[in-house]
Amino acid sequence: MSRMGDVASAGGLRGGRGGGGGGGRVSGGDRDAQKAANAAAPKIPHLLRRISTLFIPYRSALIVTGILVLVGAALTVIPPLLTQQAFDLGLFPSSGTPNIPVLFELVGLMVLIWIVGAALGVWQTYLTARVGNRVMGDLRIRLFSHLQRMELAFFTRTKTGIIQSRLQNDVGGVASVLTNTVSSVLGNTVTVIAALVAMLLLSWQLTLVAVILMPLLVSVQRRVGQVRARIASQTQESLSDMTAITQETLSVSGILLAKSFNRQRAEIARYSAENDNQIQLQVRQQMSGQWFFAIVQIVLSIVPAVVYLVAGYLIAGGVDITAGTIVAFTTVQARLMWPLLGLMRVGLDLQTSGALFARIFEYLDLKPAITDAPDAVDLPSTTRAGRVEFDHVGFVYPDGEPEHPTLDDVSFTVEPGQFAAFVGPSGAGKTTVSYLVPRLYEASSGAVRVDGFDVRDVRHESLIGRLGIVSQETYLFHATIAENLRYARPDATAAELEDAARRANIHERIMSFPGGYDTVVGERGYRLSGGEKQRIAIARVLLKDPAVLILDEATSALDSISERVVQDALDAAADGRTTIAIAHRLSTIVNADVIFVVDQGRIVESGTHSELLARDGAYAALYAQQLTSA
Repeated sequence: MSRMGDVASAGGLRGGRGGGGGGGRVSGGDRDAQKAANAAAPKIPHLLRRISTLFIPYRSALIVTGILVLVGAALTVIPPLLTQQAFDLGLFPSSGTPNIPVLFELVGLMVLIWIVGAALGVWQTYLTARVGNRVMGDLRIRLFSHLQRMELAFFTRTKTGIIQSRLQNDVGGVASVLTNTVSSVLGNTVTVIAALVAMLLLSWQLTLVAVILMPLLVSVQRRVGQVRARIASQTQESLSDMTAITQETLSVSGILLAKSFNRQRAEIARYSAENDNQIQLQVRQQMSGQWFFAIVQIVLSIVPAVVYLVAGYLIAGGVDITAGTIVAFTTVQARLMWPLLGLMRVGLDLQTSGALFARIFEYLDLKPAITDAPDAVDLPSTTRAGRVEFDHVGFVYPDGEPEHPTLDDVSFTVEPGQFAAFVGPSGAGKTTVSYLVPRLYEASSGAVRVDGFDVRDVRHESLIGRLGIVSQETYLFHATIAENLRYARPDATAAELEDAARRANIHERIMSFPGGYDTVVGERGYRLSGGEKQRIAIARVLLKDPAVLILDEATSALDSISERVVQDALDAAADGRTTIAIAHRLSTIVNADVIFVVDQGRIVESGTHSELLARDGAYAALYAQQLTSA
C-alpha cells in the first residue's frame, strides 16, 4: 500500500514502486562519506578555501580579531627581551651593583605588558567565539535550507537519522575549528615568527640548535593527521548509525512496533553494539597522535638543557654570550614551544575536521533534481479554475527500470470542479499520479498541466499554493491543534480555524477536549484517533482553500464508522473544487464525475460508476471482488 504524508511536512514516505520509490535506502554507514574522508587529507587546501568563504560576512570582526591577535602575540615576545635587560643592566650591570631604578622601570613595563595582553586576550576570545558560532549557525542553516530544496526521492532513499546526524553531529564536530582556528593560526604564527626573530637576535648559533628537529616533526604530524581524519570519518558514520537507530526505535511508531513483536531486547542489543563501536572509535580518536605530541613535548622540553650545554661550548670557544642572553633565550624558546605545539594541533584538527567538512559539503553539493526553470512564472492569481491535464505522460522512478515504467503514455483531463477518482490494484501507478500533479516527482515524458500551464514552467511555490493534499498517513506535529491548523495559514484567526473545523466535521470533537484548540495532539498526533487526525488534516487543507484537492486513499485505514464521518468531511471539502481521489474502497467514489481505472501504468477504462459497471470490464471485476469481500 503506498503512503504519502502531507506535502507540507513530506512525512511518512517509504521506498517502493507504488509509494514513492526513489531508490533503495542508504545504508546506515553512509558509505560515500568514507570515500570523501579518505580523500580529505590531500584536499585540505581546497577545503580551506571553501571554509574561508564562510567567514566573508564577518570580515570586519575578523580584521579586528587579526589586529588583536597580532598585537597580543607581539607583546608576548617583549618580556623575555626585557628579562635580558633586567639581568644585564639591572641585576648584574658592569658596575657590579644592582641598578634598582632600572629594575623598577623594566619590571613595571613587564607588568603593564602582561595586563594589556590579558585584556586583549579576553576581547579576542569574545570576538572569535562570536564569529565562530555565527559561522557554524550559518552553516547549519545553509545545510537545512539546502535539504528543504531537495526532491522527495532524496528523502525516500535516505534515513532520517543520517540527515539529522549531518545537521547536528557533523556541523557540531567542526565547531571548535570554526571558533578557534583563525585566532589560533594567527596568534601562534605571529608568536612563532616573533620568537624566532628574537632568538636570532640573541644568538643564531643557539637558534639552530632549538629548531633543527622541526622539519621532521612537521612531516610526522602530517602522517598522524591522515590517520586521525580516517578515524574521525568512521566516528561520524557510527554517530549517524546511532542517531538513525534512535530516530527509528524511540519514535512512537518504533516503540509500538518493538513492543508488538517483543523486540525491545534486540533493539537494546543493536544500540549497545553500535555504542560499543562508538566508544572504541572515540578512544582511538583521542589516543591517535598522543605519542606524537608526547615526543614533541619531550623534544621541546629538553631543548633548554641542550642550549645550556651548547652555550657552554660556545663560551669556552670564545663566543660572547652573557648570562642574560642565555636566560632570555631559554625564556623565548619556552614561549616558542607552546605556540609551535598549538600550530601542530591546529594542523591535525584541520586534517581531522576535513573529513567532517567533506561530509557537510557533500550534502551542500547535491543538486536538487526538481528546480524552478529560470523563466518560470506564477500561476495567474485572477483565476483558480483548477483544470488538470496529463498529456501522454510516462514516468519511471529513479531506481526503476525504463522498460517497466510506473506510468506509460497516460492521458486524461479533469475539468474545473470535477470529482475524478483513480482506482486499480496496488502498484498500478495510482499514487504516482498524485505525486506528478504537485511536481513532487518529474514526469519522464509528456506533460502535466494545471490551468493550461506545464508544471515545469511554473514556480513550484505558486503551484503548491494552488493545491491541497489529504493522505492516508496524516502527519501532525507535537503541538496544539490550533498550531497544527495554522501550519496552512499562520495568520488565520480563531474564527477562521473554527469555520474550517466545522466544515471538516471536527469542531465539536475539539471542543470536547479539556484544552479545546489548545490541546496538544502528541507525537504524530497519537493522542487522537485515526478519524480525528484525518478530519484535522482536512480542516488544515480547507484553511488553505486550494483550487485542486488531491485525496490519496484518505479513508482506507479507517473503520467503517470513522470512514463515514471522514467521508462526509471530504465531500464538503471537495464541493466546488477540482478533486483527484486515489481510492482503494470503491464505495467512496461511486458518485465521482469520472472514474479512471489504472492497471500496470496505463488507464484501461474511464467513465462514471454506472457506465463502467455496464461495460463489465476491469472496474466491474474490482467492484464485484470488493462486494464479495464485504
